[in-house]
Amino acid sequence: MMAEAGAGGPRLPELLALGRRLWDELEASTEPSSGAPAVQEKVRQGLDALQRAAAMVAQLELFSENEELDEIASSDLKFMLLPALLGAMTLKQVDLSRRREHLESAREHFLRFLKLCRNYGLGSFQLPPGTSGQEEPRSPSAPRDPAEPNLVAMAMSRTAKIERYKQKKELENKLASLSSAVESGTADEDQIREFYILQIQKWISTSLEEIESIDQELVILRSRDAARQSAAGPRGPPRAARTPMKPFILTRNAAQARVFGAGYPGLPTMTVDDWYEQRRKQGIASQQGFGEPGSPPCSSPPAGASDELQKQESEEEDDDEEALQKARDWDDWKDTHPRGYGNRHNMG
Repeated sequence: MMAEAGAGGPRLPELLALGRRLWDELEASTEPSSGAPAVQEKVRQGLDALQRAAAMVAQLELFSENEELDEIASSDLKFMLLPALLGAMTLKQVDLSRRREHLESAREHFLRFLKLCRNYGLGSFQLPPGTSGQEEPRSPSAPRDPAEPNLVAMAMSRTAKIERYKQKKELENKLASLSSAVESGTADEDQIREFYILQIQKWISTSLEEIESIDQELVILRSRDAARQSAAGPRGPPRAARTPMKPFILTRNAAQARVFGAGYPGLPTMTVDDWYEQRRKQGIASQQGFGEPGSPPCSSPPAGASDELQKQESEEEDDDEEALQKARDWDDWKDTHPRGYGNRHNMG
């Protein structure tokens, strides 16, 4: 069955050929970085061609679960490679912010290809562990500690890798001997069919290797994302910023306030009662354990401190009388001496 596109558009074989050509150029590229603009432009064009081709294959229903491999035309076998090529081309993208998305998408493409091949009996292989509909191989031994490495599974995996490598080399040698005849158009029907089946079997091995590599990288990315979320963590509402207090002189009574408030410039003064009243209005005094003025303190003073406190209060009262007298003398002096009196040092 020959697959065609809509009128005026590229045919399905042309889209597949374009995607294959761009893939081969990317594999043989000598660009120092896979993120180079020229490289990523080829990746974009290749993905576009392969996605359009895959959509045509789905629309034409070229492959069905109810048919055998012999029922597929030799010329249509090559279209079975589309999911594998899409997976490989998807991995060529280098956008780090979408790396996990690209890995998961590529894995789905490879897995779709493997399921298609298994449905037609192409190759003897097992789907990757954890795949839907595929049970993980279990060791016949007794239950073991999950932290202990499964040596049997590791040995089986290593053996499978070695076997796949040998098969891949044999397939490449066979493909090399057939490719010239197929590309030149001199190959017969049997040679063309064998050539495409060998290509499919080669990509089965590649897909299994890529899925294993993708799964390892996804584990690392998921652990990194979980660590970032744990580091960020839920945070409570920020504390309200406390308004900074303006500096002032705290005095025992109004007399001291008049003394320390005299002169220019000077800091504002505030008595203890005024200060407490201001704190009470702000709702701070009650939170810090301050009682009402004159009420007993929240905690008793230390033993032996009462005498010293009385002595200190007596001295402060004497200081108050002396300060009050100085304040009166200062007021009298200001009445007879205007501001600036006697300041003649810088005048001619």
